[in-house]
Amino acid sequence: MTILTTDRLILRPWRDDDCDATALFRYASNPDVGPAAAWPAHTSLTESRSIIRDVLNARETYAVVFNKSNATSRPVAGTPIGSIGLAELSSTVDPSELERRHAMEIGYWIGEPFWGQGLIPEAAGALIRHGFEDLGLTAVWGTHDIDNHKSARVMDKLGLRLIRIHPRTHLALLGNVYRDEAVRRITKKEWTERTAER
Repeated sequence: MTILTTDRLILRPWRDDDCDATALFRYASNPDVGPAAAWPAHTSLTESRSIIRDVLNARETYAVVFNKSNATSRPVAGTPIGSIGLAELSSTVDPSELERRHAMEIGYWIGEPFWGQGLIPEAAGALIRHGFEDLGLTAVWGTHDIDNHKSARVMDKLGLRLIRIHPRTHLALLGNVYRDEAVRRITKKEWTERTAER
């Protein structure tokens, strides 16, 4: 069981328990959160429990929680405030077979009360490091709606360069919804060079 830590956060596996399900529903039921990340807002605690079991328990998917050093100032310390993960490449990314080898796609979201605090870039930086150093990836890809400026800023901070725009991507989880998606990538070489500059 992999657990990743940063200055403020712990990235840990999701748990199929009351605490995680309640926290997930609290933030994922907000209609400003899920649809921006291409999934519908949760409508019940039962649905959130099912999502933990069927989706969020995937390999390399993590609950984002505040670490213990923030426990006194954060009432949510230890409980999920968002999710982040690396997954197989989606059809939107669609790289060549050579590019697809040893590559994964990053995805993330965070509850609205925590927007604008730099938490997702912090979590994503740790996850990308894990991908390159521990999983042996050669590239990390990402996609976002071209109008999702928050996600664009996160990927800019992480060094994921724009590769192309994928027009009229069908967001199946949202029904009959199509959006133009930005397709981005950072290679291990690019990441190593960025890391060396810091």
